Amino acid sequence: MAIDESSSKENPRICTVLGGRSFIGRSLVQLLLKSEQWTVRIAGSAPSLILDRKEQNSILSDAVSIGRASYFQVDVREKSQVCEAIEGSTVVFHMDALDLSVHDIYHHYMVTVQGTKNVINACRECKVKRLIYNSSADVVFDGVHSIHNGDESLPYPWRYEDRLSDFRSQAEALILFANGTDGLLTCALRPSNVFGPGDTHFIPYLIGEARSVRAKGMVKICVTSPMLTMLPMPIFVQSKLYVQGWLLWLERPWIHLPAMLVLIVVVLLEWVHKKFGPHINCQPQLNPSLVHFLSCTRTFNCSNAQKQLGYSPIVSLEEGVTLTIESFSHLSGDSSYLRYRDCNKPSKVDKLLGGGKVADILLWRDEKKTFTCLLALVFLLCWFFLSGRTFISSMARLLVLVSVILFIHGILPFTMFGFAIEKIPPSYFEASETVLKDRLTFLATTWNEGVVCTLRTLAQGDDWSLFFKVACSLYFLKLFLSFSFPVMASVGLVLAFTIFIVYEQYEEEVDKLLITSHSYVKKSKEFLDGHLPPFLAAFLSNNQRLGQDDRSSQKHQ
Repeated sequence: MAIDESSSKENPRICTVLGGRSFIGRSLVQLLLKSEQWTVRIAGSAPSLILDRKEQNSILSDAVSIGRASYFQVDVREKSQVCEAIEGSTVVFHMDALDLSVHDIYHHYMVTVQGTKNVINACRECKVKRLIYNSSADVVFDGVHSIHNGDESLPYPWRYEDRLSDFRSQAEALILFANGTDGLLTCALRPSNVFGPGDTHFIPYLIGEARSVRAKGMVKICVTSPMLTMLPMPIFVQSKLYVQGWLLWLERPWIHLPAMLVLIVVVLLEWVHKKFGPHINCQPQLNPSLVHFLSCTRTFNCSNAQKQLGYSPIVSLEEGVTLTIESFSHLSGDSSYLRYRDCNKPSKVDKLLGGGKVADILLWRDEKKTFTCLLALVFLLCWFFLSGRTFISSMARLLVLVSVILFIHGILPFTMFGFAIEKIPPSYFEASETVLKDRLTFLATTWNEGVVCTLRTLAQGDDWSLFFKVACSLYFLKLFLSFSFPVMASVGLVLAFTIFIVYEQYEEEVDKLLITSHSYVKKSKEFLDGHLPPFLAAFLSNNQRLGQDDRSSQKHQ
């Protein structure tokens, strides 16, 4: 913000902050008073200025006592009240302090759009030189498409997902259109997801929603997708700070799901609600607009602000998050479960899957690859088992289809309609001898160490525990084989893409359940051993002792 040369500590200029008691307005007032170059008029909807506990002995309270700060009750829907507050001001900051607790579309329109018209007209009548409007980055966001490195040249979308963004875009257009009229210079700032100490909307909304869902016994879904950011930095860093800081206070369980999967489920639930809403008492907790908002990447280029205004962040993002967490630390006072899991440490299921491409696909770390593999497997399932054809005929048709696709791809030129077409190298159709030997060696080793060793132990007849395990496994396999193969393949496909990611999120709970189950099985075994008939107990004891002797003699040999 440029300051007139004549402005100084001895001769401060007058500025008015409309919405000066809002979250952003309070911080702006503090900075203006701290510069000691402005006499600040604070305008708000409250009848009088009420200082909270933290403001009792602050710059604001001192400025009010010596007359460097004053308060005006202003309703922006009344132009006369605006004129009274800004009369004699050099700069007017219009913070658009809309009360989001009021769910009235007409009220929002009158305050945002009509109120901005009144502010512009009042500034022209009172000969105000500068008008700065606090807009929002939502005015260039359609709620669906991501924004990468956006700047001031972005156009307004043809439609918005919510009315409030539409109203703000209209207000911003009025501000920019008024630039240069009657000597009034205007500009609009577009902050995005502003947070900090004293926040009354963003962080309380996150915590309140999560706690209300938890209180209802429902699962809180955290979309693992990029969130909104003000600075050009990796989005996952800010999301991680949110989770490690504010949302750390909230009770688990958490389910981290890919955005596309959540969107499909939300759209399905919304359709069910619209179709059966009158007959069932349920209301979806999420809507497609919110999922789109949370799953879209939005980054903006601040180079023009740096070049033309000399802008540089006073507080870094990490420091801002730290200060905010400290200011909301009282919310964690009733929490006895401040648990945190190191997200950088590989999980057990990640180690089980090898931590490579298979883990990335089955744990939904790369949505495109996961959905590609899922659709390919579904296509093969339908092609081979749900089409009604035999396996040989389905295989023959698939080979014909692949041959046609490869032939067409081979005769295409290297460029078409301005797009480069990558040719498939011959190495893609070859398998090296080393890879084949490694695979065959792995299969042979697995067979020898698993099946052959198990069969040898069973043939010796000295391990009843292994016998019962094998018998139960074969029995359950018999039950599975009683179902048709297409049904088994479908169930297996669904489980493969869900059970691993669910176990990763509930790793501690599942491990505790397994430990508990194992203890019950062990106690049941001890109970049975203590109540077996004497002759059967003696027989099992002798066989177990003979088996141990045989194993020890084999080791010595």
